[in-house]
Amino acid sequence: MRLSKGALLVIVAVLVPIVVELRTALSWFGITLSVLETVVVGLAVVAAILAWAVWPQEDESAMDEHRSD
Repeated sequence: MRLSKGALLVIVAVLVPIVVELRTALSWFGITLSVLETVVVGLAVVAAILAWAVWPQEDESAMDEHRSD
């Protein structure tokens, strides 16, 4: 896992106001999002971050094998 569970919790907690404010900022440009659409966007962002966080990291030794001089 790339991040600790506490760090993931903090990231999700920070994402909530960012998604809400994104909805407000988009309304300035005439783009309106319903509450349901905002929830779907927020869940998609959280799912992407969770997928990245639980994806196994590549070992340094494996990375060295792939490099060519």
